[in-house]
Amino acid sequence: MKITPENEKKLIIDILMKYGVNKKDAETTANVYVEADLKGFTSHGIGRFPQTVTGLEAGVIKPNPKMKIIKESPATGTIDGDMGLGYVIGEKAMNMAIEKAKNIGIGAIATVNANHFGITGHYSEMALNEDLIGIAITNTEPAMAPFGGTTKILGTNPIAIAIKGKRHTYSLDMATASIARGKILEALRLGKEIPEGCAVDKEGNITTNPEKALEGSILPFGGPKGYGLALAIEIISAIGGAQMGTNVKGTKNPRDKCTKGDFFMAINPEFFGDKEEFMDKIDNLIDEIKNSKPAEGFNILIPGEIEKMNIEKNKNGFELDDILYNKLKDICDKNGLNITEYI
Repeated sequence: MKITPENEKKLIIDILMKYGVNKKDAETTANVYVEADLKGFTSHGIGRFPQTVTGLEAGVIKPNPKMKIIKESPATGTIDGDMGLGYVIGEKAMNMAIEKAKNIGIGAIATVNANHFGITGHYSEMALNEDLIGIAITNTEPAMAPFGGTTKILGTNPIAIAIKGKRHTYSLDMATASIARGKILEALRLGKEIPEGCAVDKEGNITTNPEKALEGSILPFGGPKGYGLALAIEIISAIGGAQMGTNVKGTKNPRDKCTKGDFFMAINPEFFGDKEEFMDKIDNLIDEIKNSKPAEGFNILIPGEIEKMNIEKNKNGFELDDILYNKLKDICDKNGLNITEYI
């Protein structure tokens, strides 16, 4: 069975409003979920939405938080999200970074007391859409062992960077683990295996079983390089007062209070050099890469191109598996909504 992007958005908004979320914040949240599914990040799309509902029911996500700025300078700031929806807090933070970058060249905003915010690339691309460079990072509940270890200490810790030329864009959105935990949870739900070499079980043996992978540890991508980057993100994400390492909670179990941190940055090229020349160089570099000779069996792509192709492919809707459908139906039934009006 399929759900269209329009109906997914309407379903999420209607459910969130049943839990006391105001319409504007419900729309913000729904937009990020739909964007994830359109781009092919199904582990962060509507398949994850039942966890948000669980958090609202458990009281660890506040439907109408009292967000406040707890520290600010002309270029920086920290937002206390008061345990609200991470999507709303993330947009507030990046909008604040964008405004500062437009005024003085750079803006960097940290958040604390914020819940899961969906795909990291949504926030970096907010800056890109304003002709700025966007960077977004976050730490997550321990899921990954340090290189050479078997104990979960670091999160999957994604990073997103978005940069715009005149004709081309670059939009990287990736976890620093070999596989995102959301993809393991999705594989578990669908009864599928995960790729070999991504995770170890609790004894330290390589496993393709998602349940054993969740009990054990995900491995960093690229060995020591991914580990080093994940550790840097773990630390920087907590700069505003959030937790690090094994003290990070709430991104795995939706009933736990979320203690992770986020960090958003917007950079204005106009304050560093000739913006027009810079954008031309970006286009020329991407042209050079795209026109270079690919290896046999490969097609040379720029980060963000696959997502653009997925948006076109998924614009008419996405498939819902039976387990997810039944979860959504249960949520609708509980709140007096008819699932068949959306699917």
